[in-house]
Amino acid sequence: MTADVDAWVIVIVSIEFGPVLRQIRQISAGAALVCHIAHIFETSKSLRVLSGSSAAALLAAAGTWFSPAQASSLAVPAAPLDASSVAVGVTLPPPAPRVYAITPERRALLNTIRFAEGTWANGHEVGYRVMFGGGLMPSLDRHPNRVVRSARYASAAAGAYQFMPPTWSMVSRALGFALVGPNAFGPQIQDQAALYLVQRRGAFALMDQGRFTPQLAHKLAPEWASFPTLAGSSFYGQPVKRYHDLRRFYEQNLAQLRAHELNAQLALQPKAVEPECLPAESLRCRIEALQKLGPKSKMASKQ
Repeated sequence: MTADVDAWVIVIVSIEFGPVLRQIRQISAGAALVCHIAHIFETSKSLRVLSGSSAAALLAAAGTWFSPAQASSLAVPAAPLDASSVAVGVTLPPPAPRVYAITPERRALLNTIRFAEGTWANGHEVGYRVMFGGGLMPSLDRHPNRVVRSARYASAAAGAYQFMPPTWSMVSRALGFALVGPNAFGPQIQDQAALYLVQRRGAFALMDQGRFTPQLAHKLAPEWASFPTLAGSSFYGQPVKRYHDLRRFYEQNLAQLRAHELNAQLALQPKAVEPECLPAESLRCRIEALQKLGPKSKMASKQ
């Protein structure tokens, strides 16, 4: 952030998903501007007029800086500017899909998250009804949004992936899900929301590799407190699962899912039809027919 910037007008329009800065407009009476622009993680921002250190503080707190090479490409020319502003375009990723495909690799990670969060329940759907503390919500028509207190913690987390109410509201808006309605918090909806959070944390490519690595766990640690960072501890200082336990569960679960998918694919393949033996009354054809019927039929034919 250069010191010769007199004022910033930062316009951030509604952000549908992920760390995306939609648009920046800046008014400057100074010289050439080469700036670092932060990623913004909130889903909605309004017009802010800031100057110097205030702008730097806001942007630094909001997220991660672009690289200097990226910042240089966003340089504003040194020509004097009047009341009209200069729009700086930022390349945006494609919108998040409303429905994510569920591959064995993705399902294995989802199941591993459930295992880490204590909602695995041997794969049964009852895990989607678990609230913080182990109780079950009475309905899947909405997030219960109910704070449960234990001896050490208090939380309103709920569902297979232990969504906090603000997180669930954000994801529902981003993916266009209803907050209330029949099965609005159902298993399929929760799965889609969890995959959205994986994408939001920049871990989608790692997930699709089909390997549970320390880097993958580290990227998801800020989202799920039970996942370990590279240091082996929780991002939030809470109880955490050991990396090796998570990897063992993931690998076993992935092997089962891949085997199940392979069997399903084989079952769909058409079976080969053997050519009819002709002429049917020939000795060769009669012997082949007896061989298909088995030993008992051969004994019966001799009698």
